[in-house]
Amino acid sequence: MIAAVAEVAGAGIRTLGDAEFQFLSGFVLDHCGITMGEHKRPLLQGRLQRRLRALKLDSFRDYCELLRRDPDVELDAFVSAVSTNVTAFFREPHHFEYLAGQLAAWLGERPRRRVRIWSAGCATGEEAYSLAMVLAEAIAAERGPVDALILATDISPAALATARRGVYALDRLGGVTPERRHRWFQRGSGAHAGFARVHPRLAELVRVRPLNLMESWPMHGAFDAIFCRNVVIYFDVPSKQRLFERFDGALQPHGKLFLGHSESMHGLSERFTLIGQTIYTKRSHSASRN
Repeated sequence: MIAAVAEVAGAGIRTLGDAEFQFLSGFVLDHCGITMGEHKRPLLQGRLQRRLRALKLDSFRDYCELLRRDPDVELDAFVSAVSTNVTAFFREPHHFEYLAGQLAAWLGERPRRRVRIWSAGCATGEEAYSLAMVLAEAIAAERGPVDALILATDISPAALATARRGVYALDRLGGVTPERRHRWFQRGSGAHAGFARVHPRLAELVRVRPLNLMESWPMHGAFDAIFCRNVVIYFDVPSKQRLFERFDGALQPHGKLFLGHSESMHGLSERFTLIGQTIYTKRSHSASRN
Protein backbone atom coordinates (compact mmCIF):
# COMPACT_ATOMS: atom_id res chain seq x y z
CA MET A 1 0.00 0.00 0.00
CA ILE A 2 1.23 3.49 -0.89
CA ALA A 3 2.30 5.44 2.15
CA ALA A 4 0.50 8.66 2.93
CA VAL A 5 3.75 10.57 2.60
CA ALA A 6 6.90 9.58 0.77
CA GLU A 7 9.60 12.19 0.57
CA VAL A 8 11.66 11.89 -2.60
CA ALA A 9 15.27 12.54 -1.78
CA GLY A 10 16.25 16.13 -2.46
CA ALA A 11 12.92 17.03 -4.09
CA GLY A 12 10.51 17.26 -1.16
CA ILE A 13 7.73 15.61 -3.17
CA ARG A 14 4.84 14.29 -1.13
CA THR A 15 3.01 11.27 -2.49
CA LEU A 16 -0.76 11.13 -2.46
CA GLY A 17 -1.81 7.88 -0.82
CA ASP A 18 -4.90 5.76 -1.50
CA ALA A 19 -7.05 6.95 1.39
CA GLU A 20 -6.16 10.59 0.83
CA PHE A 21 -6.82 10.32 -2.91
CA GLN A 22 -10.24 8.82 -2.26
CA PHE A 23 -11.14 11.64 0.11
CA LEU A 24 -9.79 14.41 -2.13
CA SER A 25 -11.36 13.09 -5.33
CA GLY A 26 -14.69 12.91 -3.47
CA PHE A 27 -14.16 16.45 -2.19
CA VAL A 28 -13.54 17.68 -5.75
CA LEU A 29 -16.72 15.97 -6.95
CA ASP A 30 -18.84 17.34 -4.11
CA HIS A 31 -17.61 20.93 -4.32
CA CYS A 32 -16.66 21.34 -7.99
CA GLY A 33 -18.67 18.69 -9.82
CA ILE A 34 -15.43 17.42 -11.35
CA THR A 35 -14.85 13.68 -11.64
CA MET A 36 -11.29 12.53 -11.00
CA GLY A 37 -10.60 8.87 -11.72
CA GLU A 38 -7.48 6.98 -10.70
CA HIS A 39 -5.67 8.22 -13.83
CA LYS A 40 -5.97 11.79 -12.47
CA ARG A 41 -4.11 10.97 -9.25
CA PRO A 42 -0.75 12.41 -10.48
CA LEU A 43 -2.52 15.58 -11.64
CA LEU A 44 -4.25 16.05 -8.29
CA GLN A 45 -1.02 15.36 -6.42
CA GLY A 46 0.92 17.85 -8.52
CA ARG A 47 -1.62 20.63 -8.22
CA LEU A 48 -1.95 20.37 -4.47
CA GLN A 49 1.79 20.24 -3.73
CA ARG A 50 1.94 24.03 -3.62
CA ARG A 51 -0.88 24.21 -1.11
CA LEU A 52 0.96 21.85 1.20
CA ARG A 53 4.10 23.96 0.93
CA ALA A 54 2.20 27.23 1.41
CA LEU A 55 0.44 25.86 4.49
CA LYS A 56 3.64 24.24 5.77
CA LEU A 57 1.94 20.86 6.00
CA ASP A 58 4.00 17.68 6.08
CA SER A 59 1.56 15.36 4.35
CA PHE A 60 -1.62 14.99 2.32
CA ARG A 61 -3.08 13.36 5.41
CA ASP A 62 -2.68 16.68 7.24
CA TYR A 63 -4.25 18.51 4.31
CA CYS A 64 -7.26 16.19 4.32
CA GLU A 65 -7.68 16.78 8.03
CA LEU A 66 -7.68 20.53 7.39
CA LEU A 67 -10.46 20.14 4.81
CA ARG A 68 -12.49 17.92 7.13
CA ARG A 69 -12.08 20.28 10.06
CA ASP A 70 -12.96 23.55 8.32
CA PRO A 71 -13.45 23.25 4.56
CA ASP A 72 -14.60 26.86 4.11
CA VAL A 73 -11.22 28.25 5.16
CA GLU A 74 -9.36 26.42 2.40
CA LEU A 75 -12.11 26.00 -0.20
CA ASP A 76 -11.23 28.96 -2.46
CA ALA A 77 -7.55 28.02 -2.62
CA PHE A 78 -8.42 24.36 -3.17
CA VAL A 79 -10.79 25.15 -6.04
CA SER A 80 -8.25 27.45 -7.70
CA ALA A 81 -5.60 24.74 -7.42
CA VAL A 82 -7.63 21.91 -8.97
CA SER A 83 -9.51 23.91 -11.63
CA THR A 84 -8.32 23.71 -15.22
CA ASN A 85 -8.14 27.18 -16.80
CA VAL A 86 -6.95 26.60 -20.36
CA THR A 87 -8.33 29.36 -22.58
CA ALA A 88 -7.41 31.85 -25.29
CA PHE A 89 -8.84 34.80 -27.13
CA PHE A 90 -11.15 33.71 -29.97
CA ARG A 91 -10.55 30.04 -29.31
CA GLU A 92 -12.64 28.05 -31.83
CA PRO A 93 -13.24 31.15 -34.00
CA HIS A 94 -16.20 29.65 -35.88
CA HIS A 95 -18.29 30.14 -32.73
CA PHE A 96 -17.65 33.88 -32.73
CA GLU A 97 -18.28 34.18 -36.46
CA TYR A 98 -21.64 32.47 -36.01
CA LEU A 99 -22.50 34.68 -33.03
CA ALA A 100 -21.72 37.85 -35.01
CA GLY A 101 -24.33 36.87 -37.58
CA GLN A 102 -26.88 36.04 -34.90
CA LEU A 103 -26.35 39.35 -33.11
CA ALA A 104 -27.19 41.32 -36.25
CA ALA A 105 -30.46 39.40 -36.58
CA TRP A 106 -31.37 39.62 -32.88
CA LEU A 107 -30.77 43.36 -32.66
CA GLY A 108 -32.59 44.05 -35.90
CA GLU A 109 -35.76 42.22 -34.99
CA ARG A 110 -36.24 43.26 -31.35
CA PRO A 111 -37.97 46.45 -30.27
CA ARG A 112 -36.31 46.25 -26.83
CA ARG A 113 -32.83 45.69 -28.33
CA ARG A 114 -31.70 43.57 -25.39
CA VAL A 115 -28.95 40.93 -25.51
CA ARG A 116 -27.69 38.69 -22.73
CA ILE A 117 -24.78 36.24 -23.13
CA TRP A 118 -23.32 33.93 -20.49
CA SER A 119 -19.71 32.74 -20.47
CA ALA A 120 -20.13 29.79 -18.11
CA GLY A 121 -16.66 28.72 -17.06
CA CYS A 122 -14.94 31.91 -18.19
CA ALA A 123 -11.57 31.00 -16.62
CA THR A 124 -9.25 34.03 -16.82
CA GLY A 125 -11.62 36.03 -19.02
CA GLU A 126 -10.32 35.66 -22.56
CA GLU A 127 -13.56 34.10 -23.79
CA ALA A 128 -15.74 36.75 -22.16
CA TYR A 129 -13.74 39.62 -23.65
CA SER A 130 -13.73 37.93 -27.06
CA LEU A 131 -17.53 37.87 -26.81
CA ALA A 132 -17.46 41.51 -25.72
CA MET A 133 -15.52 42.52 -28.82
CA VAL A 134 -18.02 40.81 -31.10
CA LEU A 135 -20.93 42.32 -29.17
CA ALA A 136 -19.46 45.83 -29.09
CA GLU A 137 -18.87 45.72 -32.84
CA ALA A 138 -22.46 44.62 -33.44
CA ILE A 139 -23.75 47.43 -31.21
CA ALA A 140 -21.61 49.99 -33.08
CA ALA A 141 -23.37 49.03 -36.31
CA GLU A 142 -26.79 49.77 -34.78
CA ARG A 143 -28.64 53.04 -34.37
CA GLY A 144 -29.86 53.89 -30.93
CA PRO A 145 -29.18 52.36 -27.51
CA VAL A 146 -28.74 48.64 -26.92
CA ASP A 147 -29.16 46.92 -23.55
CA ALA A 148 -26.32 44.40 -23.66
CA LEU A 149 -24.51 42.39 -21.01
CA ILE A 150 -22.14 39.45 -20.79
CA LEU A 151 -22.12 37.42 -17.59
CA ALA A 152 -18.75 35.76 -16.99
CA THR A 153 -18.68 33.13 -14.24
CA ASP A 154 -16.19 30.62 -12.92
CA ILE A 155 -15.54 28.55 -9.82
CA SER A 156 -11.88 29.58 -9.44
CA PRO A 157 -11.23 32.74 -7.38
CA ALA A 158 -7.74 33.09 -8.85
CA ALA A 159 -9.03 32.90 -12.43
CA LEU A 160 -11.80 35.39 -11.68
CA ALA A 161 -9.28 37.86 -10.25
CA THR A 162 -7.43 37.84 -13.58
CA ALA A 163 -10.69 38.22 -15.49
CA ARG A 164 -11.66 41.24 -13.39
CA ARG A 165 -8.31 42.93 -13.97
CA GLY A 166 -8.59 42.45 -17.73
CA VAL A 167 -4.81 42.73 -18.13
CA TYR A 168 -2.99 40.20 -20.33
CA ALA A 169 0.55 39.62 -21.55
CA LEU A 170 0.91 40.62 -25.19
CA ASP A 171 1.80 37.06 -26.16
CA ARG A 172 -1.70 36.04 -24.97
CA LEU A 173 -3.28 38.15 -27.73
CA GLY A 174 -2.32 35.79 -30.54
CA GLY A 175 -5.95 35.11 -31.53
CA VAL A 176 -6.80 38.82 -31.75
CA THR A 177 -6.44 40.53 -35.15
CA PRO A 178 -4.21 43.64 -35.35
CA GLU A 179 -7.31 45.76 -35.97
CA ARG A 180 -8.98 44.51 -32.81
CA ARG A 181 -5.80 44.87 -30.77
CA HIS A 182 -5.64 48.52 -31.78
CA ARG A 183 -9.32 49.14 -31.13
CA TRP A 184 -9.99 47.13 -28.00
CA PHE A 185 -6.76 47.07 -25.99
CA GLN A 186 -4.66 49.69 -24.24
CA ARG A 187 -0.99 48.79 -24.41
CA GLY A 188 1.04 49.26 -21.25
CA SER A 189 4.31 51.19 -20.96
CA GLY A 190 7.07 51.53 -18.41
CA ALA A 191 6.49 49.04 -15.61
CA HIS A 192 3.52 47.69 -17.59
CA ALA A 193 5.39 47.12 -20.84
CA GLY A 194 4.58 43.77 -22.39
CA PHE A 195 0.99 43.87 -21.16
CA ALA A 196 -2.31 45.23 -22.44
CA ARG A 197 -5.58 46.10 -20.70
CA VAL A 198 -8.97 45.56 -22.29
CA HIS A 199 -10.67 48.77 -23.36
CA PRO A 200 -13.10 50.24 -20.78
CA ARG A 201 -15.94 49.74 -23.27
CA LEU A 202 -15.36 45.99 -23.11
CA ALA A 203 -15.10 46.04 -19.34
CA GLU A 204 -18.48 47.82 -19.20
CA LEU A 205 -20.11 44.96 -21.08
CA VAL A 206 -18.75 42.18 -18.84
CA ARG A 207 -19.85 41.26 -15.32
CA VAL A 208 -17.45 38.82 -13.64
CA ARG A 209 -19.00 36.73 -10.89
CA PRO A 210 -18.19 33.55 -8.93
CA LEU A 211 -20.50 30.63 -9.65
CA ASN A 212 -20.44 26.88 -9.14
CA LEU A 213 -22.46 25.31 -11.96
CA MET A 214 -23.46 22.45 -9.68
CA GLU A 215 -25.11 24.78 -7.15
CA SER A 216 -28.03 27.22 -7.32
CA TRP A 217 -28.00 29.99 -9.93
CA PRO A 218 -28.98 33.49 -8.76
CA MET A 219 -29.62 34.86 -12.28
CA HIS A 220 -33.09 35.96 -13.34
CA GLY A 221 -34.16 36.20 -16.95
CA ALA A 222 -33.06 34.18 -19.95
CA PHE A 223 -29.94 34.30 -22.10
CA ASP A 224 -29.69 34.56 -25.86
CA ALA A 225 -26.50 32.51 -25.88
CA ILE A 226 -24.55 30.40 -23.41
CA PHE A 227 -20.89 29.54 -23.98
CA CYS A 228 -19.93 26.56 -21.83
CA ARG A 229 -16.88 25.24 -23.61
CA ASN A 230 -14.41 22.65 -22.35
CA VAL A 231 -16.18 22.52 -18.99
CA VAL A 232 -18.66 19.63 -19.03
CA ILE A 233 -15.92 17.26 -20.23
CA TYR A 234 -14.86 17.07 -16.57
CA PHE A 235 -18.33 16.14 -15.25
CA ASP A 236 -19.88 12.71 -14.85
CA VAL A 237 -22.91 11.71 -16.95
CA PRO A 238 -25.66 12.58 -14.40
CA SER A 239 -24.09 16.01 -13.84
CA LYS A 240 -23.94 16.66 -17.58
CA GLN A 241 -27.58 15.67 -18.04
CA ARG A 242 -28.72 17.91 -15.23
CA LEU A 243 -26.61 20.82 -16.49
CA PHE A 244 -28.02 20.60 -20.02
CA GLU A 245 -31.53 20.56 -18.56
CA ARG A 246 -30.77 23.71 -16.59
CA PHE A 247 -29.19 25.41 -19.60
CA ASP A 248 -32.40 24.73 -21.50
CA GLY A 249 -34.35 26.58 -18.83
CA ALA A 250 -31.86 29.47 -18.81
CA LEU A 251 -32.09 30.16 -22.56
CA GLN A 252 -34.53 32.19 -24.62
CA PRO A 253 -36.69 30.13 -27.06
CA HIS A 254 -34.26 31.07 -29.83
CA GLY A 255 -31.24 30.55 -27.53
CA LYS A 256 -27.99 28.97 -28.63
CA LEU A 257 -25.62 26.79 -26.59
CA PHE A 258 -21.94 26.54 -27.53
CA LEU A 259 -19.84 23.59 -26.31
CA GLY A 260 -16.13 22.80 -26.64
CA HIS A 261 -14.64 21.02 -29.65
CA SER A 262 -14.39 17.68 -27.80
CA GLU A 263 -17.83 17.86 -26.17
CA SER A 264 -21.17 16.54 -27.35
CA MET A 265 -24.77 16.14 -26.19
CA HIS A 266 -25.16 12.82 -27.97
CA GLY A 267 -27.06 10.46 -25.70
CA LEU A 268 -27.22 13.05 -22.93
CA SER A 269 -30.06 15.42 -23.85
CA GLU A 270 -32.94 15.68 -26.31
CA ARG A 271 -33.61 19.32 -25.51
CA PHE A 272 -31.27 20.72 -28.16
CA THR A 273 -30.62 20.31 -31.89
CA LEU A 274 -27.11 20.41 -33.34
CA ILE A 275 -26.98 23.19 -35.97
CA GLY A 276 -23.24 23.65 -36.40
CA GLN A 277 -19.86 22.52 -35.13
CA THR A 278 -20.65 22.14 -31.38
CA ILE A 279 -23.40 24.78 -31.72
CA TYR A 280 -26.85 23.81 -30.45
CA THR A 281 -30.27 25.47 -30.52
CA LYS A 282 -33.21 24.83 -28.23
CA ARG A 283 -35.91 22.56 -29.58
CA SER A 284 -39.30 24.21 -29.78
CA HIS A 285 -40.88 21.63 -27.47
CA SER A 286 -38.23 21.98 -24.75
CA ALA A 287 -39.55 22.71 -21.31
CA SER A 288 -38.47 26.09 -19.98
CA ARG A 289 -37.55 25.28 -16.44
CA ASN A 290 -34.42 25.70 -14.38
